[in-house]
Amino acid sequence: MATVALLVLSNLFMTVAWYWHIQGGTHAVEARPLGWVIAISWGIALFEYCLAVPANRIGALNGWSAGQLKVTQEAIALVIFGAFMVVVLKEPLHWRHFAAFGCIMAAVAFLFTGK
Repeated sequence: MATVALLVLSNLFMTVAWYWHIQGGTHAVEARPLGWVIAISWGIALFEYCLAVPANRIGALNGWSAGQLKVTQEAIALVIFGAFMVVVLKEPLHWRHFAAFGCIMAAVAFLFTGK
Protein backbone atom coordinates (compact mmCIF):
# COMPACT_ATOMS: atom_id res chain seq x y z
CA MET A 1 0.00 0.00 0.00
CA ALA A 2 2.90 2.40 0.61
CA THR A 3 3.85 2.05 -3.05
CA VAL A 4 0.38 3.03 -4.25
CA ALA A 5 0.05 5.89 -1.75
CA LEU A 6 3.41 7.36 -2.76
CA LEU A 7 2.57 6.96 -6.46
CA VAL A 8 -0.72 8.81 -5.93
CA LEU A 9 1.05 11.68 -4.18
CA SER A 10 3.83 11.81 -6.76
CA ASN A 11 1.30 11.92 -9.59
CA LEU A 12 -0.53 14.80 -7.95
CA PHE A 13 2.69 16.82 -8.03
CA MET A 14 3.61 15.75 -11.57
CA THR A 15 0.18 16.58 -12.99
CA VAL A 16 0.38 20.05 -11.46
CA ALA A 17 3.97 20.49 -12.70
CA TRP A 18 3.07 19.56 -16.27
CA TYR A 19 -0.32 21.23 -16.67
CA TRP A 20 -0.82 24.13 -14.20
CA HIS A 21 0.39 26.69 -16.72
CA ILE A 22 -2.14 25.90 -19.45
CA GLN A 23 -5.18 27.02 -17.47
CA GLY A 24 -6.91 30.32 -18.09
CA GLY A 25 -7.13 30.38 -21.87
CA THR A 26 -4.77 31.35 -24.65
CA HIS A 27 -4.02 34.85 -23.37
CA ALA A 28 -3.15 33.59 -19.88
CA VAL A 29 -0.88 30.90 -21.32
CA GLU A 30 0.88 33.36 -23.64
CA ALA A 31 1.40 35.79 -20.73
CA ARG A 32 3.47 33.25 -18.78
CA PRO A 33 7.10 33.29 -19.97
CA LEU A 34 8.26 29.81 -20.91
CA GLY A 35 11.49 29.98 -18.89
CA TRP A 36 9.51 30.97 -15.80
CA VAL A 37 7.01 28.13 -16.37
CA ILE A 38 9.84 25.61 -16.78
CA ALA A 39 11.59 26.78 -13.58
CA ILE A 40 8.39 26.58 -11.53
CA SER A 41 7.49 23.21 -13.03
CA TRP A 42 10.93 21.81 -12.19
CA GLY A 43 10.50 22.99 -8.61
CA ILE A 44 7.15 21.23 -8.37
CA ALA A 45 8.52 18.11 -10.07
CA LEU A 46 11.29 17.82 -7.48
CA PHE A 47 8.63 16.80 -4.95
CA GLU A 48 7.28 14.26 -7.46
CA TYR A 49 10.70 12.63 -7.72
CA CYS A 50 11.09 12.59 -3.93
CA LEU A 51 7.92 10.47 -3.81
CA ALA A 52 8.14 8.40 -7.02
CA VAL A 53 11.65 7.07 -6.47
CA PRO A 54 10.89 5.67 -2.99
CA ALA A 55 7.56 4.33 -4.29
CA ASN A 56 9.36 2.33 -6.97
CA ARG A 57 12.04 1.11 -4.54
CA ILE A 58 9.44 -0.01 -2.01
CA GLY A 59 7.46 -1.74 -4.74
CA ALA A 60 10.54 -3.52 -6.07
CA LEU A 61 11.50 -4.63 -2.57
CA ASN A 62 8.00 -6.08 -2.21
CA GLY A 63 8.22 -8.12 -5.40
CA TRP A 64 6.65 -5.80 -7.95
CA SER A 65 8.18 -5.97 -11.41
CA ALA A 66 9.19 -2.83 -13.31
CA GLY A 67 6.25 -3.40 -15.65
CA GLN A 68 3.82 -3.64 -12.76
CA LEU A 69 5.17 -0.47 -11.23
CA LYS A 70 4.97 1.44 -14.51
CA VAL A 71 1.50 0.37 -15.53
CA THR A 72 0.19 1.04 -12.01
CA GLN A 73 1.73 4.52 -12.16
CA GLU A 74 0.05 5.13 -15.53
CA ALA A 75 -3.34 4.05 -14.21
CA ILE A 76 -2.98 6.36 -11.21
CA ALA A 77 -1.80 9.18 -13.49
CA LEU A 78 -4.87 8.79 -15.69
CA VAL A 79 -7.26 9.02 -12.73
CA ILE A 80 -5.49 12.05 -11.29
CA PHE A 81 -5.25 13.78 -14.66
CA GLY A 82 -8.94 13.15 -15.33
CA ALA A 83 -9.87 14.87 -12.08
CA PHE A 84 -7.37 17.71 -12.72
CA MET A 85 -8.69 18.17 -16.24
CA VAL A 86 -12.26 18.59 -14.99
CA VAL A 87 -11.65 20.52 -11.77
CA VAL A 88 -8.72 22.79 -12.67
CA LEU A 89 -8.72 23.04 -16.46
CA LYS A 90 -12.55 22.96 -16.70
CA GLU A 91 -12.52 20.48 -19.58
CA PRO A 92 -15.26 17.83 -19.84
CA LEU A 93 -14.73 14.08 -19.75
CA HIS A 94 -15.93 12.14 -22.80
CA TRP A 95 -16.59 8.46 -23.42
CA ARG A 96 -13.12 8.10 -24.96
CA HIS A 97 -11.50 9.10 -21.66
CA PHE A 98 -13.36 6.28 -19.94
CA ALA A 99 -12.45 3.86 -22.75
CA ALA A 100 -8.77 4.79 -22.41
CA PHE A 101 -8.99 4.33 -18.65
CA GLY A 102 -10.54 0.90 -19.19
CA CYS A 103 -7.64 -0.09 -21.45
CA ILE A 104 -5.07 1.04 -18.87
CA MET A 105 -6.89 -0.83 -16.11
CA ALA A 106 -6.92 -3.93 -18.30
CA ALA A 107 -3.14 -3.57 -18.67
CA VAL A 108 -2.82 -3.44 -14.88
CA ALA A 109 -4.94 -6.57 -14.56
CA PHE A 110 -2.87 -8.41 -17.18
CA LEU A 111 0.41 -7.61 -15.43
CA PHE A 112 -0.84 -8.66 -12.00
CA THR A 113 -2.64 -11.83 -13.16
CA GLY A 114 -0.87 -14.94 -12.00
CA LYS A 115 1.49 -13.10 -9.67
